[in-house]
Amino acid sequence: MTGDAIKTMKLYSRVDRVYAQLRHAGIADGDPIPPDLLSRFDQYHYHGTEAVDEGIARLALKPHHRVLDVGSGLGGPARFIAGQAGCRVTALELQADVHEVASRLTERCGLAHLVSHKRGDVLDGAVPPGRFDALFAWLAFLHIPDRERLYRRCREALRPGGGMYVEDYFERGPFTDEERETLAVKVYSRNLPRLDELRRDLGRAGFADIVIEDVTASWTEHVAERAQAYRDNREHEVALHGEQVFAGLDDFYSSIAGLFRAGNLGGVRLLARRP
Repeated sequence: MTGDAIKTMKLYSRVDRVYAQLRHAGIADGDPIPPDLLSRFDQYHYHGTEAVDEGIARLALKPHHRVLDVGSGLGGPARFIAGQAGCRVTALELQADVHEVASRLTERCGLAHLVSHKRGDVLDGAVPPGRFDALFAWLAFLHIPDRERLYRRCREALRPGGGMYVEDYFERGPFTDEERETLAVKVYSRNLPRLDELRRDLGRAGFADIVIEDVTASWTEHVAERAQAYRDNREHEVALHGEQVFAGLDDFYSSIAGLFRAGNLGGVRLLARRP
């Protein structure tokens, strides 16, 4: 996967739009940013900081833990974990523009002493082995079709006894040809696993204590509400970001809601440990 190919997914186009959102909230360019205010704009996964709180609790994070966030986006979960649990977090992101914006946001939040941003690909050994007590991924694995290599790299990144918490998509399936095209282009997602494949592949990669939870019902409701709220707020969004950005995100949010509504796309929360 390359950092540019994923830009068919409009969520990752013009990520600098977060600066306009901050200005509208009264934060001038270059000013310090209160992390709790930024959390309104920097959580690209579902259920925002509530979901991150769940991950912190499930992995029982402590201040001495070292944490890896794979596909860290704008750094929202990484900053929240650092702020809530006091952990040192490495935020690994492949896309150059997303990485750059995330790094600047962390500095302006005063969290650069806890959150380290690194640009790289988890598949290519971008992180040293055996360094982390916990690994998180929020709607990131869905972009990576080579699951065997992905899970192996994640296990290698963890110390013995380290835990992994992931929220991602799975195929309840089977997908129609149209759904596969929508996933491939608008979500940059191919080769989603079924739940039985997910458990099997994690086991083969050397993970133990695997817990898989189907959260499809909650996510279906969430994405439907998100799509409707965004469309209802059209006038504000166009004024803030322009018609092109609004149209791209409106189509993206509506497409995701449609995929979940059709019933073949599912959401999963998984936990696993390196023995």
